[in-house]
Amino acid sequence: MAGAIVPVAPPPPPPPRSPFLPQRRRLPLTCAAADSPPSLADQLKPLCRTILRDRPSPPDDPSAAPPPRPRSTWVNPSRPRPSVLSPRRQPRRRAGAGVNSERLAFVSRALDGGAAAFAAAAADLFPTAPSLDEALAILSGLRAWQKSLLFLDWLRSLGDEAFPMETILYNVAMKALRVAGQLDLVDGLAEEMLAEGRARPDNITYSTVITCAKRRRRYARAIEWFERMYRAGVTPDEVTYSAALDVYARLGRADEVVALYERARAAGWAPDAVAFSVLARVFGEAGDYDGIRYVMEEMKAVGVRPNLVVYNTLLEALGRAGKPGLARSLFEEMTAAGLAPNEKTLTALAKIYGKARWSRDALLLWDQMKANGWPVDLILYNTLLSMCADVGLEPEAERLFADMKAANAPPPDGFSYTAMVNVYASAGRADRAREVFHEMLAAGVLPNVMSCTCLIQCLGRARRIDEAVEAFDLAMANGVRPDDRLSGCLLSVLAFCAPAQAPAVLARLDRANPGLVRLLRVLGDAAAGPAAVEAALREVMESTAADARRPFCNCLIDVCQSQGFPAGRTGEIFLLGKVFGLYPGLEEKKPEEWTLNVRSLSVGAAKEAFQDWAGQVRTSLLAGAPLPAAFAVETGAGTHKFSQGLAAAFAAHVEALGAPFRWAQEEDGRRGCFLASKDDLLRWILAT
Repeated sequence: MAGAIVPVAPPPPPPPRSPFLPQRRRLPLTCAAADSPPSLADQLKPLCRTILRDRPSPPDDPSAAPPPRPRSTWVNPSRPRPSVLSPRRQPRRRAGAGVNSERLAFVSRALDGGAAAFAAAAADLFPTAPSLDEALAILSGLRAWQKSLLFLDWLRSLGDEAFPMETILYNVAMKALRVAGQLDLVDGLAEEMLAEGRARPDNITYSTVITCAKRRRRYARAIEWFERMYRAGVTPDEVTYSAALDVYARLGRADEVVALYERARAAGWAPDAVAFSVLARVFGEAGDYDGIRYVMEEMKAVGVRPNLVVYNTLLEALGRAGKPGLARSLFEEMTAAGLAPNEKTLTALAKIYGKARWSRDALLLWDQMKANGWPVDLILYNTLLSMCADVGLEPEAERLFADMKAANAPPPDGFSYTAMVNVYASAGRADRAREVFHEMLAAGVLPNVMSCTCLIQCLGRARRIDEAVEAFDLAMANGVRPDDRLSGCLLSVLAFCAPAQAPAVLARLDRANPGLVRLLRVLGDAAAGPAAVEAALREVMESTAADARRPFCNCLIDVCQSQGFPAGRTGEIFLLGKVFGLYPGLEEKKPEEWTLNVRSLSVGAAKEAFQDWAGQVRTSLLAGAPLPAAFAVETGAGTHKFSQGLAAAFAAHVEALGAPFRWAQEEDGRRGCFLASKDDLLRWILAT
């Protein structure tokens, strides 16, 4: 991720070169001599290691603490640092004020015929060599980059005695090439300037090459030119610096971003809102809240008033850092400053509230949008609908969906319908979920895997197996390609099937994932030993995405329990799941309490986890190990109907076992938790 450069296909070859000059020879960008000065990244490394807290350099003394991040930059006025970045754009010579329009038209028409035609017409157009101002005016007036390049080549062919070349001529031509995205030609002109020595590249030349490479997303080349500029002793200006800062950020090289910023500040550079947006994006992608706070403090210290782009970047950064309260305060500060949010602002804030499950704040935000007439697009609608599905706000989701169907709103798309199917499925309203799914098909919107998964799982939990099978067939007929999510959904439906209904579900599961069906045959075979079970389970898990392996294991345990598989299979699968690393962090042992967290497990897997945990407590008791005064099992108390089912099923399970676990009361301050005292639990363990 950070620092990785993805190879891209080379651009198409440039058009044939002008015959005015010999074929251009491209010099390698990495042709620095062995004794050349170190790169910019190497020179700034000691400084950057004192700034980023996440990647400090290893100290000489292992026990020494890493150096802290500087909160501000101070420069001794009597001994200032040598300037690294120019605080202002270097002065340049202005192009000619203009040229006779008729003469410019003649030149342009002559260039239409190519180099040979222009060479023949040049004797009449220019009896004597043009002046620098006239040449600049012509270069600036030519709209086609091919003509600019041909005219520049003709000027160079005149020789230094007739027409001495100056850097500004190259810069004007290179800017025309940059507008057309001709990076290789811009690169080649800069290389020729360095090789020929007729005109020395200045900061504008380097800036043009760097910004052209950035626009073409050739970030590695932009960084190479920036480091060559630094080694050549050319002082970057604010334009070059801003481009390099953005390129380092896009490459994920946060060390260089912060180091460049600090050196520029020390040299007297006054950053603008764009620079702070780059810094905020770097720290936001890393989820570094300290870095985000550093950016906000620096903006206040410099006196930069954030614009909408900076606020949007900061909001996204605070969302990644998991700071919904600060995001809300920042949004209020933005609106108080008189800035109206756009769709991107509101979408970022809605995502933050949804992730934090701040349903009240999200609904207040929606009311603000309607009251103030803030812009709302399809992405924002879908974000709000997904948030309603996550926190179980069914009436609010219906109101949003009805607004989308109005004439002045963007019509619902596949994500909108999927969110509504998820809303009803999470509430256990299978009929409404099925109606919305068929409404989506009637509207000509193709279903996706997520909508099918939500509907099939809801129908399966409602024991409406025939309708779940029908929904799968309908999804396949509409082009849905099954993946691990849909396969796991069918596996969970199998756990709710009666024996007579299982063959129909197995036939669909065989279409989605034949490996799972082979594994189920092994698990159902009483003659299959532990080695065969482990090999079959390992084969399936190795071909499954990492985030789907635990759900698969959970569903397999449920299927084994519901379909009457040989005794002991559920325990085998759970223990193999622990061996494969699918159930980390279930148990936590503190001196005052031991906790079992089953919130991410299915009902069957939670029962197996509890049995395994109780066995560990028994082993500790018999070994004479010290035990805490309290024990707890966390089942969670989600907003969805099905998430609440785990707690109810676990309560019935411990009651059937006679285990002394009781629901945590409101005064305990722990929702979705079962508690037991040491004495009660030990008496139960010794009695069983």
